[in-house]
Amino acid sequence: MLINGKAYQAIWLDETDQKTVRFINQNELPFRFVIDELHTAQDALNAIREMKVRGAPLIGVTAAFGIYLATLEAVKNKDPLQNIFSFAEKLRNVRPTAVNLDFAVNRLTETIRSFTNPEKLPEATLKATLNILNDETESCRQIGLHGFTVLDTIYKEKSKKTVNILTHCNAGWLACIDYGTATAPIYMAYDHGIPVHVWVDETRPRNQGSRLTAWELLQHGVPHTVIVDNAGGHLMQHGLVDLVIVGSDRTTRSGDVANKIGTYLKALAAKDNHVPFYVALPSSSIDFSIRNGFREIPIEQRDPDEVRYIEGLDQSERKKVLTMDPASPVSNYGFDVTPARLISGLITERGICEASEKGLAELFQEKF
Repeated sequence: MLINGKAYQAIWLDETDQKTVRFINQNELPFRFVIDELHTAQDALNAIREMKVRGAPLIGVTAAFGIYLATLEAVKNKDPLQNIFSFAEKLRNVRPTAVNLDFAVNRLTETIRSFTNPEKLPEATLKATLNILNDETESCRQIGLHGFTVLDTIYKEKSKKTVNILTHCNAGWLACIDYGTATAPIYMAYDHGIPVHVWVDETRPRNQGSRLTAWELLQHGVPHTVIVDNAGGHLMQHGLVDLVIVGSDRTTRSGDVANKIGTYLKALAAKDNHVPFYVALPSSSIDFSIRNGFREIPIEQRDPDEVRYIEGLDQSERKKVLTMDPASPVSNYGFDVTPARLISGLITERGICEASEKGLAELFQEKF
């Protein structure tokens, strides 16, 4: 995607130094555009933990780069495999809801187990990592192509009037290396001349909609309006939303979807107002090993200070401001689960299917 007319991805290997990984620091956006670097395995883990990188596909790719960097460090140790596998377990626990992290770690550890010569591990893990990065990027492009048909149909049904889309959190290219999941069909439609307008949930407590999604759309020239999280239902009641598209951090084989907290409420409002509710996701975000999203998906509980404080720009300085009595207890669930019955369809790299075991089996027969 473009930033000031120049093409970027959310993370990439430095072309001049294969021991350096570069990424866009999302914590600085939209106030500053900062490119940071990963030089060690711990750098990668910290970037994920500190939310410098976030979004399920990007977390997975960053974790893969972390294991690659771990192999560069481990070849100097007496027991390199033990050091790498120990680091891999730390990665698994840093962001428990996003299944892409497990997907990437498993793929890298399987690669490592197939080699007996530690000196060959960096080359092998780098190749596997770049394959994951390219696969995720292509999956998002394909999601855009399949999702485009949904927007195009609505556009024609509306006699070629503007298509209004509501999205939640940031399921854009920042979260997915390129294109995005929920945003991929939007960019595709916009680039094909379909007039679109996006209602952007601010997405408290970290404001990933107002800070990231709005910034992305602004860079690409897509018309959009930032709204408070609880405005979505009102807009739907007044016929101002044609469809909702969100992303996913983990989807079960039965079609239940874990996504940023507040997604479930949007799905309920959409159902009540007969607004189509779609989830866009690559297959790396599907956990085919579980069925019941409410019982089996781990829901991350985050730092209460994310709720107590809000961050913004004071002249040229980023500052945090206390918004409540600090003595009050805070619960900060990062995600909720939307049941399959509320979902109009899943937009994947292989096509659009019903949010059900039957629907997913039609696209991913090898997983069933």
